[in-house]
Amino acid sequence: MLEELRITGLGVIEDTTLPLTGGMNVITGETGAGKTMVVTGLGLLFGGRADAGRVRAQPGRAVVEGRLRLHGRVADAVHARITEAGGEPDEDGTVLLSRTVTVEGRSRAHVGGRSMPVSMLGEVGEQAVAVHGQSDQLRLLRPAEQRAALDRFAGPAHEKLLDALREAYTGWRRVVDDLADRRRNARERNQEADLLRLGLDEITRVDPQPGEDDELKTEAQRLEHAEGLRTAAQIAQQCVAGGAEVTDDETPDAAALLGTARRTLEAQSGTDPALGELAARLEEAATLVTDVSAELSTYLATLDADPARLQHVYERRAALRALTRKYADDVDGVIAWADRARTRLSDLDMSDDVLDELEREGQRLAVEVADLAGRVSASRQEAAIRFADQVTVELAGLAMPHARIEVAVLPRPAGRAEPTLAVNGVEVGVTPDGGDEVELRLLAHPGAPSLPLQRGASGGELSRVMLAIEVVFAGSGGPPTLVFDEVDAGVGGQAAVEIGRRLARLARSHQVLVVTHLPQVAAFADRHLVVAKDTGGAVTTSGVRVVEDTERARELARMLAGLPDSDLGIAHAEELLAVAAKERRL
Repeated sequence: MLEELRITGLGVIEDTTLPLTGGMNVITGETGAGKTMVVTGLGLLFGGRADAGRVRAQPGRAVVEGRLRLHGRVADAVHARITEAGGEPDEDGTVLLSRTVTVEGRSRAHVGGRSMPVSMLGEVGEQAVAVHGQSDQLRLLRPAEQRAALDRFAGPAHEKLLDALREAYTGWRRVVDDLADRRRNARERNQEADLLRLGLDEITRVDPQPGEDDELKTEAQRLEHAEGLRTAAQIAQQCVAGGAEVTDDETPDAAALLGTARRTLEAQSGTDPALGELAARLEEAATLVTDVSAELSTYLATLDADPARLQHVYERRAALRALTRKYADDVDGVIAWADRARTRLSDLDMSDDVLDELEREGQRLAVEVADLAGRVSASRQEAAIRFADQVTVELAGLAMPHARIEVAVLPRPAGRAEPTLAVNGVEVGVTPDGGDEVELRLLAHPGAPSLPLQRGASGGELSRVMLAIEVVFAGSGGPPTLVFDEVDAGVGGQAAVEIGRRLARLARSHQVLVVTHLPQVAAFADRHLVVAKDTGGAVTTSGVRVVEDTERARELARMLAGLPDSDLGIAHAEELLAVAAKERRL
């Protein structure tokens, strides 16, 4: 749930904090007081588009901050994503979110104490919050949104089947497009293949090995400076192990000196054990010197000033440089280019065998896509019956007892831009989501025609249908926080009471935030927040406060009759609060 929301410098809101609670939070206020800014702030906090025109000139930036506390699988998923991005939840498990928008339009986001892309706020919002308003009702009128809503309702098994369809569709279109491209651009593909073969032939003749250029460079340096290297190695060996070639017999070597020092110390170790420890360390040094001497001998034996070998190295390096001038910066890059060229040649293959194989694979995948599309369609039809029945039940509780929802799952007409397949014996246009069109229809009363929502529902009816759908969705999971921005517009009387009752029922399993102008809805709140406008100064500002007891009754009286101080209005408000309290206890 969202525990707290602070808004600064946004629209008419100068600086205010909304202390939110679990259950149902209602936000009311006079028209123009700034209720919309609260919803706008929520949108910004969860990755919505920023409008610099809503930022107050002073201080020149709008800041929205929120504290989010999640539980269960949603908490695990959100915390893991935030940690992966470098953020960190607080010790108590809450997550701090913030969004800043400047008057110039620049936007910044912070999640879990770290600066993040604004898209991260959107990712968190998808998991934690669902916002519903008048624009959402308009969105629900679109066929694609209606299909997506039915797919969400259908459940995990349907989603798994839909994922399989999308994967098969992607593979099918990739094969079909590849085959079409090969046939359409045969000449260009053959020309590209010839150039790649020329390059591969040249590389194959040279046969470069990984890291060979560096190895040859090192070998060339050794061969070019063989005499100097030999002299240095011989002098070093004489110094550590002796020998008559470099120094006279009276010059002691390192090994002899170390041996003399060790024996001298050992002779006195009985008197002082500390000298015995030093003698042991000298013995270790002598062993190391002996090893170095042996390695110098091996080095001298392998050191060869071979002019023929040096010439071969020069020629080999020249051949490798010819490749790196054409294909890559170094030999490893040339080898990588060759690997890519072989892969690309396979893609460019225009042989009859390859074309026939692609044709067969495309046909196989087309059959698989058609089969999966048919199974998805059957799953949608089964879910459509359950979805329509459950929404219809909710509409009966929203003062639409005679209304009925139908969900039509229809074949998508062929002949549009998408490809066509035979699904369940019918030629349909197929997309990654299958071959169906989904349409929500409303029968407003017995005998009324079944009409699409956009034609059959008035504004008030559409609000109730939207709420009924959300109640149905809530029973099958979804985000833990639900925001409703005046979805009760155009509703009154008994229907308004039923909307309040349904929202209160939703609040038993979700945190619900409702922006409303209806006292019948506000009466059901667990926490009532009022947005009030202050026009006392030179600039109009708004703030938010929690109202309880008498203040709450006065606010409901204002909403009922516009008379917050009317005794009759307050009595009516208190009666409404009592009825709502009794309803919530049921």
